[in-house]
Amino acid sequence: MRIDLHTHSTASDGTDAPAELVRNAADAGLDVVALTDHDTVRGHGEALAALPAGLTLVTGAELSCRLDGVGVHMLAYLFDPEEPEFARERELVRDDRTPRARTMVGKLRGLGVDVTWEQVARIAGDGSVGRPHIATALVELGVVRTVSDAFTPDWLADGGRAYAEKHELDPFEAVRLVKAAGGVTVLAHPAAVKRGRCVSESALADLAGAGLDGIEVDHMDHDTDTRARLRGLAAELGLLTTGSSDYHGSRKTCRLGEFTTDPEIYGEITRRATGAFPVPGAGGRER
Repeated sequence: MRIDLHTHSTASDGTDAPAELVRNAADAGLDVVALTDHDTVRGHGEALAALPAGLTLVTGAELSCRLDGVGVHMLAYLFDPEEPEFARERELVRDDRTPRARTMVGKLRGLGVDVTWEQVARIAGDGSVGRPHIATALVELGVVRTVSDAFTPDWLADGGRAYAEKHELDPFEAVRLVKAAGGVTVLAHPAAVKRGRCVSESALADLAGAGLDGIEVDHMDHDTDTRARLRGLAAELGLLTTGSSDYHGSRKTCRLGEFTTDPEIYGEITRRATGAFPVPGAGGRER
């Protein structure tokens, strides 16, 4: 089985519509794909309606969190999307995305960049606006060469010249909320140092003690030594280890299935979940 547990669609900051994403996942030879848009489940319905035969969809989300000033991304799988407390928190995070993006556009203009809110809104379309949309605008303007190049202290990285804060969850609270909604939690790319500061190993240990299920080890932002270190740490802490592409369509260079999760780990994730269950494709209804 080929299992990719971290992808994004146009419901947040990917470039593939949810229906297109699941078809591309099947074409890439995946057996299981998780749709984990930022702080939203809005793409799940379209993805489910178009799910090809032979592909199983894991519903999820990537939650925006912050701990001691460090940005943390929490992957949540197979939770009940209707659970009221968790749904309210996701809405709070989403609602703060637009004013935050407007603030960053204003900061960029103050730095002499001729970016406009209309340009960023066009790029975001119906998705939850975020930094990758602003980064794409910087690429369009020739300010940076790639989206990744915009995530530096000069521009959009945490604490960067054009960075602005938004409402974010405490990761311990995120674990609690996801668990209460019957879901499973995995910390995304925990050692992606090129994105900025990362959580400490002691914080990871504390999160494990609070119920964190796993950490994403095999990821394009982790080199070989980092993956080995994280795998050892996960073994010490009793955490599951996952691998995934963090696919964003054409917005990033990663490919669907570039990294994958061991079937036994996937089986344990599904065993622990009680809020929702993986959905096998029946051929799809959209073309």
